[in-house]
Amino acid sequence: MRIGKKWYGIFVVLLFLIPFPALAGSPLKIGVSDWPGWVAWYIAQEKGFFKKYGVDVELVWFPVYSDSISALSAAKLDANSQTWNDTMAPIAQGVDLKIILVNDNSAGNDAVVARPTIGSLKELKGKTVALEQFTVSHLLLLYALSQNGIDPNGVHLVNMTVGDAAAAFLAGKVDAATLWNPWIIKVQQSGKGKVLFTSQEAPGLIPDCLVVQTSVLKERREDFVKVVRAWGDTVDFINQDPTGAAEIMAPKVDMKPGDYAPFLKGTRFFNLQDNLEAFTVSSSMKSLYTSGAFIQDFLLKHKLLPKPFEIQQALDDSLIKEVTQK
Repeated sequence: MRIGKKWYGIFVVLLFLIPFPALAGSPLKIGVSDWPGWVAWYIAQEKGFFKKYGVDVELVWFPVYSDSISALSAAKLDANSQTWNDTMAPIAQGVDLKIILVNDNSAGNDAVVARPTIGSLKELKGKTVALEQFTVSHLLLLYALSQNGIDPNGVHLVNMTVGDAAAAFLAGKVDAATLWNPWIIKVQQSGKGKVLFTSQEAPGLIPDCLVVQTSVLKERREDFVKVVRAWGDTVDFINQDPTGAAEIMAPKVDMKPGDYAPFLKGTRFFNLQDNLEAFTVSSSMKSLYTSGAFIQDFLLKHKLLPKPFEIQQALDDSLIKEVTQK
C-alpha cells in the first residue's frame, strides 16, 4: 500500500512513540539502579555469563530509581530491577507485569537515620523525615513506626529522591531520612547521623526482584530463561569471590572496592535454590506469597495501594523451575 508523504511522516513519528515488545535477536533492555542486588547484573555482563548462555542484554542505568519503575510501566524497558512492594501499585492499576526472579532480600542495607540527638523512633514525632515517597523507603519507615506503636501522621514527610534525601539530611535541612546504601554508610561516616532502624530488623520485608513486561516475556521467554541462568552464575561468583565482585560493582557507583565490600554483607543474595523457595507457598517471609500478602495488607492499610490483587497474578515461577530441574 502506498501512502502520501504527509501521512508517511506521521506514521514514522507514531512508530517511534508506540512501545513495542523487544524483537527476537535485539538486546533485552533491563533497568538497573544503585542497589547491590541489581548492580550485580554488571558481573553477569563483565564475566560473560550472558554470553555464556547466548542472550544479548543491554543494562540501562537509572540514577533515580523511581524513574526505572515508570519506564517499565510505560513499556520503555523489557524488564526492570525493582522491589516487590514497588511492583504492586502498577499491577493493581492494570499494568501487566511478572516477577520471574528474586535478586536478594535487604538485610541491613535499608535504614532510617536520624540526628545524633534523636534517641529512638518515638522521638521522630513532630520531626521532618526525607524519603522517596511510595517506594521501599516509605514502606520501611511506615513498618518501623508501626512496630513501635507510632502514628505515622505525627511525622512530617518530605518527598525527594534518595540521593537528595541524603544530601538534605547531611546539610541539616531535615531531622531524619529513610535511605539505602551507600548513603547510610556516608551518613554514619559523617558523624551527622545514626541508624535508628534497618531492614535487618524486618527480614523478608524487602525482596528485590527482576520484573518483566508480560508481553515481552511471552515473546522472549527462552531469553529470560538464559538471564535466570546467568544470575545463578552471578551469585556463585559473588559467594566464591566477594573481593572480585566488589571490584566489578564498586566502579559502577563511583566507589572504591574496599568501601563497597560492606554493602555485600547487608544484602542476602538469592541463588537459584533460594529462588525456588521464594516462589513456593510457605509460611516463611522468604516466600514471595507470604511477604507479598504482608506487604499488600500493609500498603492497603496506609492507602499506598489503590486496590488489592491476587498475589499469584504477579508471579511466574516457571522459569526458575525450568532452570533448577534436574
